[in-house]
Amino acid sequence: MTNTATNPLLMDSQFPKFDLFHVEHIEPAVTQLLADNRQIIADLVAETTVPTWQNFVEPLEVIDNRFEKVWGPVGHLDAVMNSDEWHEAYTNCLEQVTQYYTETGQNAGLYQKFKTLAESEEYQTYSLAQKKVIENALRNFRLSGIALPRDKQAVYKELKQRLSQNTSQFGNNVLKSTQAWSKQIEDESELAGLPESAMGLLQQLAQQKSLEGWCVTLDFPSYLAVMTHADNRDLRAEVYRAFATRASDQADNTGFDNSELIEKIRADRHQLATLLEFNNYAEYSLATKMAETTDQVLGFLRDLAAKSKPQGEKELATLKAFAKDKLGIEDFQPWDVTYASEKLKNETLSLSQEKLRPYFPVETVLSGLFTITETLFNIKIAVKQGVETWHEDVRFFELTDENNQVVGHFYLDLYARENKRGGAWMDSAITRWKHPHGVIQTPVTYLVCNFTPPIGDKEACLTHDEVTTLFHEFGHGIHHLFTKMEQLDVSGISGVPWDAVELPSQFMENFCWEREGLNFISSHTETGEPLPDALFNALKKGRGFQSAMMMLRQLEFALVDFELHAHYDPAQPQDILQIAQKIRDEVAVVQPPSYSRQLHSFSHIFAGGYAAGYYSYKWAEVLSADAFSLFEETGILNPETGMKFKNTILAAGGSIDPMELFKAFRGREPEIDALLRHSGIAA
Repeated sequence: MTNTATNPLLMDSQFPKFDLFHVEHIEPAVTQLLADNRQIIADLVAETTVPTWQNFVEPLEVIDNRFEKVWGPVGHLDAVMNSDEWHEAYTNCLEQVTQYYTETGQNAGLYQKFKTLAESEEYQTYSLAQKKVIENALRNFRLSGIALPRDKQAVYKELKQRLSQNTSQFGNNVLKSTQAWSKQIEDESELAGLPESAMGLLQQLAQQKSLEGWCVTLDFPSYLAVMTHADNRDLRAEVYRAFATRASDQADNTGFDNSELIEKIRADRHQLATLLEFNNYAEYSLATKMAETTDQVLGFLRDLAAKSKPQGEKELATLKAFAKDKLGIEDFQPWDVTYASEKLKNETLSLSQEKLRPYFPVETVLSGLFTITETLFNIKIAVKQGVETWHEDVRFFELTDENNQVVGHFYLDLYARENKRGGAWMDSAITRWKHPHGVIQTPVTYLVCNFTPPIGDKEACLTHDEVTTLFHEFGHGIHHLFTKMEQLDVSGISGVPWDAVELPSQFMENFCWEREGLNFISSHTETGEPLPDALFNALKKGRGFQSAMMMLRQLEFALVDFELHAHYDPAQPQDILQIAQKIRDEVAVVQPPSYSRQLHSFSHIFAGGYAAGYYSYKWAEVLSADAFSLFEETGILNPETGMKFKNTILAAGGSIDPMELFKAFRGREPEIDALLRHSGIAA
């Protein structure tokens, strides 16, 4: 047993001591943390006769802040440096953490103190942010089953515990299933069509596994390289199948099949929602979001689908005709889509991801991203040395304001590697908060991507898609870092409704499509020249290339997610494959093969926070496109408009309703036109 006094997870340091954390530290640290928290809560409930912000809310903020600093790195390392030992310890502690949260949410004494505070005269003197913290707390108590009788509270606890374990297991199964499949290739001709950068990546993957030749894996850079460039159609079909059947009964290795977990998660979510007197889990999900009703969400998604489908059908017809006439593909299949699309884009627009890649060396992109951010928001970004990270590729940066005061910090982990979860994400490491002693804690965030790593001694270059992903995650980052809030629960991304949290991230993507932005982020690896006009014009046109097909793909995911949570019958649960097919028949233009099991690796909704909330991407995209249209009117890099965005949308955190913030910034309610225009879809 580790001595908790010297446990690095419990040490109060400015930044996490990643170099000191070991698996044996996890359980003692979490056990001690939760015991301390429980004692403080019990004392607060027993001893606070007249609750105020200072004597009641602030002590709770202190323990919540400590909780983030101890438990946060444990979950983070489970995602970026996963090992069986670490995941087992994390999972064991997850049970304790879930139990702690559930019992806190059902603590009648705590709830009563918040109620008393909300009804007090002092409450009327509080700031908007303070009032919002108390309102959110009362709402969360209701959503935690505070009003339930004792026996039903016990059922609620059991459901939360199972959901916590099963969603964690779902994510781990996806990671393990992704890693379980690989294909060694020794004959170079099998990889005809792949560019030099992709061949270097596959060779590097083979070397990491001590294999000769090249190795294809299901990590996204490898998968995408094959699907985009491999002339070998059989190879594309094989890799497509492996990717589309991950963590399912159709995978080569069925040991990580998520089928049963999906059904358990659906059933438990529905029971949890009905226990709290919602009709279904979708309604429960909307209790903390901007959207008000399930009909509103479904109407929004179907309206976008109706506007996009005619164009999507034309785009697919064009693609199929091209594939038949120019590529000799008669029986067009899903594993031909990305490959044929890249060829069509190259022929019609003289544009391809590989043609663009040399213009986006990582260091230039980062330098340009920072310049754009500094220009718009009046801050400085610089590398900060001497801070421990979890991997040698990870870098650490500091943001300072015009008075040279530290605004915040972020970790940047760019490249795909073994034992790292796929995808890209931002997460909070430390939240901005004013300590009861008066000191303001500066925020810290993790920015994680899975880009193609540098090959040999060559600098990594990004595709334009990867550049937009980086800008997207950075947008989440500045939302957390530029907050002016001093109350923990509404600071940064905390307390922001899930369907508004994508606004800053999708907003930042727009700079990757504008000449003013591209001048900063592009510089050819050999010539140093920025993106030439011919390629820029092609890129602008390319933004609308198959945009309706892409829109429909996202709407399909959003509708499947929402429908499977909104229309669940516990007596006769509809098969998820049938639900997915019904939605595809309605909105999709590309139909996957019968063996496809994409939902089995859909971690966003079965292991992340997007259950009955995947629609948030499109909902927020309406807001972000319309917000960016003000920059189109006043100047893409207009510092005044930038500061207005920073001081309204970003500064307020979760303290004010996002619709009010949007109207304060834009001067009116959001309109869908900008999204359709940016997407190249005729309204």
